[in-house]
Amino acid sequence: MTNDIGTSKIALVIGATGGVGGAVAANLAKRGWQIRALNRNIARARNANPAYDWRQGDAMVAADLSVAAQGVDVIVHAVNPPGYRDWDRLVLPMLDHSIAAARAVGARLLLPGTVYNYGPDAFPLLREDSPQHAQTRKGAIRVEMERRLREAAGGGAMRALVVRAGDFFGPQPGNNWLSQGVLKSGSASRRIVNPAAPGVGHAWAYLPDVAETMVRLLEQEARLAPFDSFHFEGLWDADGTQTVEAIRRVLGRKLPVSRFPWALLPLLAPFNTTLREMREMRYLWQQPVRLDNRRLAAFLGAEPRTPLDQALRQAIAGLDRARAA
Repeated sequence: MTNDIGTSKIALVIGATGGVGGAVAANLAKRGWQIRALNRNIARARNANPAYDWRQGDAMVAADLSVAAQGVDVIVHAVNPPGYRDWDRLVLPMLDHSIAAARAVGARLLLPGTVYNYGPDAFPLLREDSPQHAQTRKGAIRVEMERRLREAAGGGAMRALVVRAGDFFGPQPGNNWLSQGVLKSGSASRRIVNPAAPGVGHAWAYLPDVAETMVRLLEQEARLAPFDSFHFEGLWDADGTQTVEAIRRVLGRKLPVSRFPWALLPLLAPFNTTLREMREMRYLWQQPVRLDNRRLAAFLGAEPRTPLDQALRQAIAGLDRARAA
């Protein structure tokens, strides 16, 4: 669906209180889009951001999405089960509801993608057309999500855009490796925990840059294919030491570095969902996995990129704010 000339476009954001959804919603709003957001607790959500048009609803209820999607141009599907719980039971039905809503109104559906889709046969440099032979349960679900999007877009009734990136982090602490594993206590941390094997590179994705990229792509609707995908390179740490040194520079002290206690996870994982999911993703820290952004750079002219020190400074400040609260 396309709005009349002279009126702002409308985006329905599912997951607007989360890291990716919140960043994309804020960027869209800054550029003049109307933000409609679905949430199960709109009173609390409205207190956090009163400027959005909050709609009461649950992504697991198809009718809620159908009603909220009326008249929108884009649906941002940035919702995930909290704490990685019930991925196998919830993720695909929620996406199916978003697909049905997008198809009903002719909207573009934006899905923030990950590298979980890929297995070692595609490493170390991932292109948009690299084979998706996932090695994990969560990766297999990601492959199926994209298959369903591609199939739905093939019929012409809706359009889909996938932007894949590495490990997210940003000014707001969230369910990510930086705030939960590397530097849990922000500037009060006494050490840096490095999950990577020695010498192994890792791809980090600063959320404001990812959001800016997604919005710029959405604003190029006429140039996008019915199903389109792009890789966001982000902040590439070639050997696992650049992030450590940047944290030290930002904090102004040479914090010691310890290895992530992978050996303990088999003992603790049965009692903690997050640790169980972290254990499943260990392979991404044992070998370099980099995203090839040449197609994105050619399409947009350049990839938005905040310098590593500046991005980490903002992320650490966010951890400090959360800790103080």
